[in-house]
Amino acid sequence: MTLLAARQDGPGAEKAPGPPHHLLGLVVALVVLAVLLVLSVMIGSTAIAPSVVWDALFHPSAGTDQFAIRDFRLPRTLVGLTVGLALGLSGALIQALTRNPLADPGVLGVHAGASFAVTLAVGVLGVHDIQGYMWFAFGGALLTTLLVLALGSTRQGSTPVVMVLAGVCVGAVLGGAREALQLSDPAAFDAMRNWNAGSIAGRPLEVVWPVLPFFAVALVLALAVTGPLNALALGDEVAVAQGVRLGRTRVLAVIALTLLAGGATAIAGPIGFVGLMVPHVARWIAGPHQRWIFAYSVLLAPSLLIVSDILGRVVMRPGEIPVGVVTAFVGAPVLVALVRRKRASGL
Repeated sequence: MTLLAARQDGPGAEKAPGPPHHLLGLVVALVVLAVLLVLSVMIGSTAIAPSVVWDALFHPSAGTDQFAIRDFRLPRTLVGLTVGLALGLSGALIQALTRNPLADPGVLGVHAGASFAVTLAVGVLGVHDIQGYMWFAFGGALLTTLLVLALGSTRQGSTPVVMVLAGVCVGAVLGGAREALQLSDPAAFDAMRNWNAGSIAGRPLEVVWPVLPFFAVALVLALAVTGPLNALALGDEVAVAQGVRLGRTRVLAVIALTLLAGGATAIAGPIGFVGLMVPHVARWIAGPHQRWIFAYSVLLAPSLLIVSDILGRVVMRPGEIPVGVVTAFVGAPVLVALVRRKRASGL
């Protein structure tokens, strides 16, 4: 990123329209997402024709296929869309905030903190309504984010590998504590088995509505810090010289990250690597401008999540693989490749 580009995206700068190919890319990404949403409704243990999907949505009847579409596949698809959006944007935020190309809410332990807090709420405190345990997810995500940021900072500043190590350690500890809680009373935690693996199967839309207002707030906060984060990519000193208020920018970014990662975990459990992979693809397409990275992440992350969910349905048909397992199979090699790069430097 050039200094001029950062100045143009700095506080108070005019938001010039992006290059035409960026806009075209967003249109293509939107079309791909729409196609995948339709395929998600059509594909499952049994394939359903597009005409049946159309009738189920606009000419409902009591048919078995229509029942499966309206009560299971359509809610599952919409949950995947919502969770994917949150994961992609949270990944883009944490990479920009930490200037760390290896950052991701899953890799840095944020999902582990949120899932541990939800497990504590459900299994120990008896909170079974998402309107109750989502607050635990937010709290766990926030505390874990702050802890990893503190542990990953050194006198020479933070480096990608140190930050990842801090996140892995914190995530391992919290994951072990969560497993210990579940083993202490397997019967009480049996209903959380699929949730722990990261799954959108069987999630009704009722689990989404309470979290949507928080996602909307997080989206507004993310848009508000795109310019300052562009300047922050050049270093704290340059950002301050351009008028960026570092404390305010970081607080707003952490709040948005907490709401997105905590809310996604509350809905579907810990789904990793989506927030790691998608911002890299967005950056490859659109360059270093956070405004475009966020826009592409919002469209590409749901696409990745829905593709992974479709693969999980068909690979072991009539059984299923949770989407969190599929994204881990895809994302783990990506993380290894990024770590082995000669220049795994900050963003």
